[in-house]
Parts: sequence; C-alpha cells; structure tokens
Amino acid sequence: MIRLEKRPSPSRFWQGATPVLAVVLTMIAGGLMFAALGKNPFDAIRTIFWDPLFHPQFASYSRPQLLVKAAPLILIAIGLSLGFRAGIWNIGAEGQYIMGALLGAGVGLAFYPADLWFIFPLMVVAGAFGGWVWAMIPAILRTRFNTNEILVSLLMVYIAENILSSMSLGLLRNPEGGGFPGSRNLSQYPAASNPEMIAGTGMHWGVIAALMAVIAAYVLLQRHILGFHIKLAGQAPRAARYAGVNPTGLVLLCMGISGALAGLAGLFEVAGPAGRISIDFNVGYGFTAIIVAFLGRLNPIGILLAGLLMALTYIGGELAQFMLGLPAAAIQAFQGMLLFFLLAVDLLSNYRIRLGYKKEAI
Repeated sequence: MIRLEKRPSPSRFWQGATPVLAVVLTMIAGGLMFAALGKNPFDAIRTIFWDPLFHPQFASYSRPQLLVKAAPLILIAIGLSLGFRAGIWNIGAEGQYIMGALLGAGVGLAFYPADLWFIFPLMVVAGAFGGWVWAMIPAILRTRFNTNEILVSLLMVYIAENILSSMSLGLLRNPEGGGFPGSRNLSQYPAASNPEMIAGTGMHWGVIAALMAVIAAYVLLQRHILGFHIKLAGQAPRAARYAGVNPTGLVLLCMGISGALAGLAGLFEVAGPAGRISIDFNVGYGFTAIIVAFLGRLNPIGILLAGLLMALTYIGGELAQFMLGLPAAAIQAFQGMLLFFLLAVDLLSNYRIRLGYKKEAI
C-alpha cells in the first residue's frame, strides 16, 4: 500500500527539484498527447524547446521574440507572487492587463497627432493606474465586505473583455480604419510607441520594467520589513496579526502592486509588439502568469527563469503549429500540463511516499 507521511518541515531539495520534475513530466505527457494526434513526439518537443533558439532558419526571428513574450509574463507574475505569498489570490490579472492597455492607449491617442516628449511617460502612468484601479475593486470588496477576491477578480476579467470590445468598436476605433474594429496603430505614432531599443534584440521598455520588477521584488522580500510581513502573513496569519501586520493594508498593497504591474504589462504590449487596441488584444498573459509565478516558486529569480521558459513554449508552440500542423488547443493543453504537474509533484515538498501499512502504536 502506498501512503503519504507528512514531513516535519518542507523539503528544501524537493522545493527546488519539483519545477524541474514538472517540466520533465510535462514533456513526457505532452509527447504522448502529440503521438495520439498522429505527430512524432520527439519532433514536437524539439520544435517547442530547441528550434526557437537554434533552428538555422527561424532562430534569428525567435530569439528576440523570447524577450518580447517573456516581459509581460514576468512583470505580471512578479506582482501576483507578492499577493500569493501573503495568501491574497488575485486571479484577475488578465482584466487588469486589459484595463492598463485601454487607459494607457486612450491617453496616447487623446494627444494624436501631437509629438510631445511627455506623452509616453504619461501613458505609462495611466497604464499602471488603470490596472491598479481594476485591482482595487476586489481588494476593497474583500476588506470591507469579506468577499472572495478569487471570484471577484476572475469575474472582472469578463467585464474588462467586454469593455475592450466596446472600445475597439466605439470610442477608440480608428476613424480612418474603414469601419473595422481597432484603434490607430501606436507603433506608427512615434510619441506614443514602445519600439525596440536595440534593433533585432526584442529589448523594449517593457523588458527593462520586468527586470527592474525582479530586482525590486527580490530586495523587498529579502531585505525589507514589508517583505517579512508578506511572507509571515502567508505562512502564519495569526502570528502576523500578533506581530502588528495590518491585514487590510496588506490586501490593498499586494492587490494594488499586482494590478499596477499587470496594467504596465498591458501598456507596454499595446504600445509595442501589439501596436493597437483590438477585440482580440488579450492573449491570456494574465492567466499564464499564474503558471509562471508558481513554476518560479514565487521567487523573483525563479519567476525570471520560468517566464523565459514559458515564453519559449509560446514561440515553440507557434512554430509547431506552422511546421507540424499541431492544433493551437494542443499547445494550450501542453502549457496547462505544466501547472498540473507542478501542483501534483509539489506534494513531495511536504510529504514522503511510504510503502506498506502504518504501524499502530501498542
């Protein structure tokens, strides 16, 4: 008989090993899924993880895209990780990402076609503010009425998606676009664009912001009393209250930071790679960032590496669809397996697997 025996304290070895094990198990299970779809599993795994970096034909395009795809994932995941550490579950980062993009793009388009130096900085502030405001709604409802922030933040994603559709068809629609939905292309408006800083590298202001967020979060968690309060609130809520941690203030702070960072990710995306507001602007970065946060063990450095890995699956998935004809749903299922296996094998951090029956004390 197989049974689980609780460890006296979490295993540091398994805490570090479970993300690697989860990736290996995802490759195995994903390979079986690809084989069931009639594709060569080894070709599929190679295309997803190897070809974006080393394929002689596609690598020159894919390598810069790694930073482009990773930046919003890392930026959002850093914000989410602070709340998750404190036991505050913001699942609606996708909605905050959308609202940051809408407000930031709206500010930029309000000045069109002026060429003023302060337009893009003002868009950055507006993007962060849009995400912050959207996150404050579930935060205030939790602190004032004890609602569940998971449900409220998640449901607000659908409200944000409907606002996005409305803006694409109405207020922000390009008057010179022939009636098609979507805003003007911000990449063609220099004062409001977020172009590559070094051509061919994928480096733009969103990448810089993501790196700064990683450094700031690491310093906060390791060197600041606020980081101690965040970790204490998640590990021992009662002890946190005795230590003088204000739970209401912590909810507002963590939700606000995660919302602002998600809004910034949306702004940098709409002003850069995406270029414009459209009905299908959001591509699920806010939800994928949850996987990134947990794959990185809620550690800023881990999140940086996990964001790059998840970005690789995005780019490799697109290549696999193009080169092997894999359906998009299969790639999404493959990415979802990563979170599934991570949560499953994370059990080993807190429990040992034992064989046989437990001996009863006489």
